[in-house]
Amino acid sequence: MNFDLADLRAFLSVADFSSFRAASDNLHLSQSALSRRIDKLESALGVALFNRTTRKVELTTIGRAFVPKARSVMRELEDALVGIKEVTDRVSGQVTIACVPSAVGYFLPAAIKQFHEAYPRVRIRLIDESSAEILVAVARGDADFGLTYIGTQEPDIDFEPLLEERFVVACPVGHPLARQKRVTWAELAQHEYVTLAQGSGNRFLIDQALSHVESKPQWFCEARHVPALVSLVEAGLGLGVVPRLAMPPKGHSGLVSIPLEGPKVTRLIGLIRRRGREFMPSAQLFYDMLLKTRRKSSVG
Repeated sequence: MNFDLADLRAFLSVADFSSFRAASDNLHLSQSALSRRIDKLESALGVALFNRTTRKVELTTIGRAFVPKARSVMRELEDALVGIKEVTDRVSGQVTIACVPSAVGYFLPAAIKQFHEAYPRVRIRLIDESSAEILVAVARGDADFGLTYIGTQEPDIDFEPLLEERFVVACPVGHPLARQKRVTWAELAQHEYVTLAQGSGNRFLIDQALSHVESKPQWFCEARHVPALVSLVEAGLGLGVVPRLAMPPKGHSGLVSIPLEGPKVTRLIGLIRRRGREFMPSAQLFYDMLLKTRRKSSVG
């Protein structure tokens, strides 16, 4: 229906004062503006709420029946607004989030800032670890929830997807491949290559995607975590393959990210929580806030 709370407030004021003039003074509106609100409400409901004469204003039978309903709506709204303010003032405690390091920079700073401004009494603790360690932390309750890319197949874990990102080549700006719009794994195999260590979730995704590829790059140096691998590439040791979100912002390093094909490798980032576990209010509020960052498009 095409009316709003201001129209209901106008209706109740006229009903209380039985006068458009007194109601307009009470609401600090002109009589014409007040009349337009009443007309809008009557048009939306398809009924007349007042009988108007030059001498007085009276509620119709339908109008009288509508008064308690309108008051109930206004009262519920006021209670809800008061409740929101009370929640904001009262919520305290600590929220522990386990997050893969490569996703920290993209997801969390803006969300933490927004959450802290809304709930300043809540402390936020980050556990930035590997995907496997995040899964363990959430499963045994060391973290309220996690931000990672594994857990979709775990029977005791709920996974809420946020976005899909692709893996890219981390490449120094002065490298021969730096100006290419895309790079294949076969091309990558012709250059010095550094990689993530066996046992990491990202390495598993890459190895799985390359299981049927004949021409693969041969690594000579490996690192356990993505930020360390990016540092090796920045130092000029070779090219590396990392998730797109792990790349430094443009202009903040001497690296460029190049889309990788043949095959394209992606990972699905999402929130994980232990199935059946109830959140504390502070954790639920932060979890819901992060869910609002959900994107349907891929990153890369």
